[in-house]
Amino acid sequence: MGDLLDRGTAQTYASWFRALADPTRVQIVEYLARHARPMSVGEIVAAVGLAQSTVSQHLKILTEVRFVLVEPVGTARYYRINDACLGCFPSAADVVMGRPAPSPRGAC
Repeated sequence: MGDLLDRGTAQTYASWFRALADPTRVQIVEYLARHARPMSVGEIVAAVGLAQSTVSQHLKILTEVRFVLVEPVGTARYYRINDACLGCFPSAADVVMGRPAPSPRGAC
């Protein structure tokens, strides 16, 4: 049997996959990545069509794993994709199929 993915890396990946285990969070991450600029909660709410409180809860989960970064601007908060994560987040297929996956260390 081949080498296992080390436990720490597996735990990091598991936390990332848990954060993306909701379709709305996947949509938010994709939307922020595609637009590549900081956005207000209101802009994100308009895009996903859910209540502000629901979107804020999803953003909280995404910021906890650092997929999304928050920038305070005055009394507002702007959210943007963490570009560093785009290079270190492996696809599920890469990990499951045993392909080399990028290291989770660093800014993610």
